[in-house]
Amino acid sequence: MEPVRKIRNKPEVKTQNNKEPRKRFWVIFGACWGFVILIFLFLSLGWIGFMPSFEELENPKSNLASEVVSADQQILGTYYVENRSNVHYSELSPYIVQALIATEDVRYFEHPGIDLKSLARVFTKTIIGGQKSSGGGSTITQQLAKNLFPRKRQSKISLAFRKLKEWIIAAKLEHNYSKEEILAMYLNTVDFGNNAFGIKIAANAYFGKTPDSLNIQESAMLIGLLKAPTYYSPIRNPENALRRRSVVLHQMLKADFITEDQYETLNKTPIEVSRFAQQDHTTGLATYFREYLRQWMLDWCKTHKKSDGSNYNLYKDGLKIYTTINSRMQRYAEEAVAEHMGKDIQPAFYAHMKNYKTAPFVNLSEEEIQRTLQQAQKNSERYKDMREEGASKAEIETAFHTKVRMKVFTWQGEKDTVMSPWDSLIYYKYFLHSGLMSMEPQTGYVRAYVGGINYKHFQFDNVEYGKRQVGSTFKPFVYTLAMQEGEYSPCTEVPNTPVCISTPGQPDWCPKNSNKDKEGEMVTLKWALANSINYVSAYLMKRFTPQAVVQIAQKMGITSPLDPVPSICLGTVDVSVAEMTGAMSTFVNKGIHIEPIFVTRIEDRNGVVIDRFTAPQNEAVSEETAYLMLSLMQGVVDGGTGVRLRYKYGITYPIAGQTGTTQNNSDGWFMGLTPSLVTGIWVGGEVRSVHFRSTALGQGANTALPIWAIYMKKVYDDPVLNVSKENFEYPSKPLSVELDCAKYKQTHHNSEPVFDDGI
Repeated sequence: MEPVRKIRNKPEVKTQNNKEPRKRFWVIFGACWGFVILIFLFLSLGWIGFMPSFEELENPKSNLASEVVSADQQILGTYYVENRSNVHYSELSPYIVQALIATEDVRYFEHPGIDLKSLARVFTKTIIGGQKSSGGGSTITQQLAKNLFPRKRQSKISLAFRKLKEWIIAAKLEHNYSKEEILAMYLNTVDFGNNAFGIKIAANAYFGKTPDSLNIQESAMLIGLLKAPTYYSPIRNPENALRRRSVVLHQMLKADFITEDQYETLNKTPIEVSRFAQQDHTTGLATYFREYLRQWMLDWCKTHKKSDGSNYNLYKDGLKIYTTINSRMQRYAEEAVAEHMGKDIQPAFYAHMKNYKTAPFVNLSEEEIQRTLQQAQKNSERYKDMREEGASKAEIETAFHTKVRMKVFTWQGEKDTVMSPWDSLIYYKYFLHSGLMSMEPQTGYVRAYVGGINYKHFQFDNVEYGKRQVGSTFKPFVYTLAMQEGEYSPCTEVPNTPVCISTPGQPDWCPKNSNKDKEGEMVTLKWALANSINYVSAYLMKRFTPQAVVQIAQKMGITSPLDPVPSICLGTVDVSVAEMTGAMSTFVNKGIHIEPIFVTRIEDRNGVVIDRFTAPQNEAVSEETAYLMLSLMQGVVDGGTGVRLRYKYGITYPIAGQTGTTQNNSDGWFMGLTPSLVTGIWVGGEVRSVHFRSTALGQGANTALPIWAIYMKKVYDDPVLNVSKENFEYPSKPLSVELDCAKYKQTHHNSEPVFDDGI
């Protein structure tokens, strides 16, 4: 009986044993899924490492470059930690979107941020099958998650958690943004190499275009860069770039974004990046202006706070700085400086100084030359770097007198050469420099700003910070005083005879004329200013006072220190190009001085205006005086020191002007006034001992005036700018004086008062 019982009991034991494994399996299975769910829950809540909040997903933080925008809506440059500017989807070319989807995520519009088919392919082919070329599984949304919230390199376990986090972030991004918004965000965050972050900067850097105007082959090249920006760079590795572009075009063909014929044609098209512009603060348009503006903006940021109480950051907060600069005028101004300085003035200076013993210095002893060069050495970056590294004086001297390979500036482009740093100091002293500022007299808007000949090699700003003797360009202030007092008019005659002015405790000051024209005769003020007659300037100075001249100059915008001495009437004071341009604009603006202004408004990264700017102004002289001075200064161009504008450059439009040349020809100036633009230009050496030894070569009419002529001819010829070619606006009231000197002479015989002043 016992054996039978054992047989009956066997099925029960067997049944019990079958249930337990199944139970354990489901417990383990459920526990695993529960663990996974908990992991995802803890990750999404941020309990296991960083997880962006809802607010951060709504407003993802990235280092956005602040943009410098011209008055005609061109990007002049950026200030950045990462050179990145955002665009909206509507600003993208359809080809850049197609190239991206075809190459990175062909099912982009079908999945919810995580592509399960791609993950399955990666698992079966890459992980199990070992096929490394089978492609990745990350969607565009996942890549965006990684770009928006990057993490440092971590262990394999941490890396796995990070991947899970990216899935969660991708899902959240898909929930918060449309597919189009995610595409734009992705293209705004990626690195295209050569310091170009984001599609907006890349399109401009490589092709000089905006993202909406990219064609198919350009889009394919840019998307190809994303895999390895340096390896596939069209600048450094053009063959690699061509092969990679072909791959992207083929992906676009497979995705039916282009036809077979398009693919065959485009695949044979060479890559054109001739307009490539290295994203560098030392290159591009308006480099001197951008540096001046950078310093100005840094001061602005110190006094302006965001909603969270922190100060704005110029390099990270994506500000838009709307400037008054017109990109077309700026380009013409830079071209004019380069054309005249590079093709005419600099070659003439080399020829003029050839075989001159102390070239490029004039009338300096050997000891003075050594002091000048030693000061230049101490100002050099090489010297400062060596001092910071603790180099001794002997080590520095040895380094400066040892030949090394270097790139130097020439007007034909940078050249590789071998020379000692000491010799390079002498080499660079040979160059003559220039500064130009052009502004609208009615608004104060600065339209062009050229601080020098090449910002990369000569970073001193000759517009705002360079102050040099102004010479005869200061004379209009003296004549303005005479007109403002009502005792003189352009046709008033005064003696062209020697004048001496006495100052207590000082020797008599007795200036001389530069030529003998009409010496000893009675001459009109208009003729005297046109021909830059020093005797007449001294005559007017003696009639009034140096203090009165200083006051009128200050009312017109001169802020530099002005020493009230008799010689001020001949321009012995140091003033900047910016000051002189602003002051001369007063004449065109009917006696109202308006300060030059560079920025109209500043917006935050969301386009909200956070500051606006207007130009301060004041009434400096009467409307009639301003018009009389324009009449006087028109005589400078029509028959005086600026007459070459007519006979040599053929400019026939109404122009008022004033040339200036300082003692020893160290500084050449020209102030050109038209109804809609006032432009000031200076030319000279870095140090005053570097100059032409001949007034024929060194005068402002030869060094500075031609730059104005070249610039304005380009401006006048541009139909887009539509600059006024009409005459200066007549005053609102009839003039109280006669401007026709023939008529004036008939009614004012012997009307000039005689002063018992020893003349």
